Amino acid sequence: MSDILTHTEAGVLTLTLNRVDKKNSITSAMYGAMADALAQAEADAATRVVVIQGDATIFSAGNDIGDFLNQPPAGVDSPVFRFLRGIAGFSKPLIAAVCGPAVGIGTTLLFHCDLVYAGDNAAFSMPFVNLGLCPEAASSLLVPQMLGYHRAAEALLMGEPFMAEAALEVGLVNRVLPPTEANNYAQAQARKLAAKPLSSLIETKRLMKKGQGQLVLQQMAEEGASFGRMLREPAAREAFGAFMEKRKPDFSKV
Repeated sequence: MSDILTHTEAGVLTLTLNRVDKKNSITSAMYGAMADALAQAEADAATRVVVIQGDATIFSAGNDIGDFLNQPPAGVDSPVFRFLRGIAGFSKPLIAAVCGPAVGIGTTLLFHCDLVYAGDNAAFSMPFVNLGLCPEAASSLLVPQMLGYHRAAEALLMGEPFMAEAALEVGLVNRVLPPTEANNYAQAQARKLAAKPLSSLIETKRLMKKGQGQLVLQQMAEEGASFGRMLREPAAREAFGAFMEKRKPDFSKV
């Protein structure tokens, strides 16, 4: 069975992260599959809304570390960057349903969604610094814009989880629901949007995001260059080595 399930019904394309045994950690192949699906949805007039969802117990643990180390992002045409550009530039409504842990990209992708519905068990975290890295997905731009600088600094510098109610307070999520209801609620909202005039949805989204698009792409490019450089440096090597060896990292010499 595929690690990314796709289902289209009534104008709604649903992408389901389907690797629960690996905590929905995302591989290069999964990024590629989602990037391709978004590109097809963008071009298909019959697809009016896209929903990204996980399981009631886990949204995503972020990148699959083993796959990530074996296939690090290599340039702007890599699957991960194709996916990031895809969500950043998607012109139609994009909805996420998030339950359980949402780590790294599991949180940063949400800043590109138009609507986010969370289970009350959702836990958001962006532990890039803890891995000897820097933010990605333009989160160094978008997180301060949404959370304010000091809350963004706490989230990005400390890398500690914040829960669904805190995410609701700062506007990252639209509603908090029981985990067994979040995906269904997101689907119901998607069907409501799919029944509206597509041209109006696209133009309204374009106007709301006017002026942001190029800034987001520039920030992604700068983050990507820094991320790639830092991935080869001692701090990241220590962090990933500690993760694979199941020990606490020692950054005292880096």
